[in-house]
Amino acid sequence: MSKTHIYFMPGLGVGPEIFKKLTLSPEFEMHYLEWKKPLFQEETLVNYAMRMVADVTHENPVLIGVSFGGILVQEMSTFIDTKKLIIISSVKSKNEFPKRFKLANASNIYKLFPTTIITNFDDYSKFFIGKYLRKKAENYKRYLTVRDKTYIEWSIHNVLNWKQEIPTKNILHIHGTKDNVFPIKYIHNCEEIIDGDHAMIILKAKQISEIINNYLN
Repeated sequence: MSKTHIYFMPGLGVGPEIFKKLTLSPEFEMHYLEWKKPLFQEETLVNYAMRMVADVTHENPVLIGVSFGGILVQEMSTFIDTKKLIIISSVKSKNEFPKRFKLANASNIYKLFPTTIITNFDDYSKFFIGKYLRKKAENYKRYLTVRDKTYIEWSIHNVLNWKQEIPTKNILHIHGTKDNVFPIKYIHNCEEIIDGDHAMIILKAKQISEIINNYLN
């Protein structure tokens, strides 16, 4: 029996390590996509998605994306035929953005975001006081591997300016009830993970794996 090929796209600024705790059925062959540097600051998300498709070398794959990676795989799916499309801790259209995203976009205040916090996270993490915050900082440093300033600024702009209004058909959306980036109250038609936050791909990997296995089988 031929295997089903699954391509994973991580979230903004992170690498494929976030998927390592998933336990999927042996009939699935997993492939991990990584962020590329934008060709230039004004590169469109559509053009970027077209370039990412070149890294998908199997026909009719499953695409799985987390957060901004979920937005990207939806754009990628317009260029290739996919068996299934799954997004985690993401949105299906701009209508699922929280109000603060819309405000940030309308006012252009997002351009003031201090991207150096991400690009130089090692320097800033020493200000995380207390055992709990220090542990979170260590986790962020472990997974926050893509820190190029051009890429970070490009990503923030393209998240906030995503134009999709009608959700992609036949998409599975897995979302946490405690996601503080994309609050559940704005999300429609999803498989809920109770107490899952925006990092649940790591913290709730067992539950997410069960949903993906059941859906694909």
